[in-house]
Amino acid sequence: MVESSYTVEGMTCQHCAASVSEEISELGGVTEVKVDVASGTVVVFSDNTIEHAAVEAAVTEAGYRLAS
Repeated sequence: MVESSYTVEGMTCQHCAASVSEEISELGGVTEVKVDVASGTVVVFSDNTIEHAAVEAAVTEAGYRLAS
């Protein structure tokens, strides 16, 4: 199991967290997504390494952006 952590900018509520989680969960190999709105932290658990660009695209699709 691979665990990757990201910081997402712009999330302010549980609806935001749900949107981000839903988009990332659709990526192949993702088994679980944990979102902490207060810190902006998103932890992705997967069967194998997920490309950073794929996670970034999913977060963008949800209407947010990864912190650089």
